Amino acid sequence: MKKRKILLTILVGAIFLCAIVGGTVYYYLFAPQFHPSRTVYIYVDRDDTADSIFNKIKRSGHIKNFTGFYWMSKYKNFNQNIHTGRYAIRPNDNVYHVYSRFSRGYQEPMNLTIGSVRTIDRLARSIGKQLMIDSIEIARQLFDSTFQSKLGYDSKTIPCLFIPETYQVYWDMSVDDFFQRMQKEHERFWNNERLARATTIGMTPEEVCTLASIVEEETNNNEEKPLVAGLYINRLQKDMPLQADPTIKFALQDFALRRITNENLKVNSPYNTYTNTGLPPGPIRIPTKKGIDSVLNYTKHNYIYMCAKEDFSGTHNFASNYADHMANARKYWKALNERKIFK
Repeated sequence: MKKRKILLTILVGAIFLCAIVGGTVYYYLFAPQFHPSRTVYIYVDRDDTADSIFNKIKRSGHIKNFTGFYWMSKYKNFNQNIHTGRYAIRPNDNVYHVYSRFSRGYQEPMNLTIGSVRTIDRLARSIGKQLMIDSIEIARQLFDSTFQSKLGYDSKTIPCLFIPETYQVYWDMSVDDFFQRMQKEHERFWNNERLARATTIGMTPEEVCTLASIVEEETNNNEEKPLVAGLYINRLQKDMPLQADPTIKFALQDFALRRITNENLKVNSPYNTYTNTGLPPGPIRIPTKKGIDSVLNYTKHNYIYMCAKEDFSGTHNFASNYADHMANARKYWKALNERKIFK
């Protein structure tokens, strides 16, 4: 009888001890410890250490108790399992799940936006602000002639590689992964249908891209873009200079100009479409999908002149002869003078 009581006492004690241990483990590892008001993201960079990551997690995760995280880090040797990336901490997350994400590299994808920017250096800066890749790493590749040639471009046509869009990527993607993804998206956009359309109008994808960039600098009005594209194609077919003011701004690298003067038109540049016939050597910005499709599906008409409307609506008056064009131009010049816009 006495022996039975001793065994029962030991059993009760063991159960009680297990309950304490189990409760402690549950509290520190599996009970909700993170309480941000919404999902937050922690970015682990190449030079982060365990301590710097701990500080980032504590600062943003609004953690109730970090003891369990320390336990896991020591037991699992977190210092040897640091993975760069973007990691999520959600309201009511527990330590076990959060630690597992960081130690196993289970990062969250993010949205990378490729914008319709005017210059490649601006593109590099934009990418550098969004990804772990330094903008210098991107620029070094973009301005490398060997790399450009490998992709089938040169220093003037390299903007044609990019299709403005928002893409899901991983924050710590490498430079090589970034360019491979851009090539993949470029090939996806330039499908057989678009390539066939380009062939039909007698242009390469790079020429379409170049013309689309001019169209988009001329107008923000999507409905007007195919009309503007048709006008420039008419000029190309007649071997007339495009006389596109945005190309002068690009040649001067002065995008704030609102009025192009005769002095501006003297700029010695292959982008001066007043003194050179044909298309300039490359895009004057990275055109959007809409801009490219506006060229591929341009409106057929007989217009060869256009002038911004005097109401500054961003749209244009079109003309098929010089007399009508000059009448439109005089109205616009008068409006500029009334607003004292001289440059």
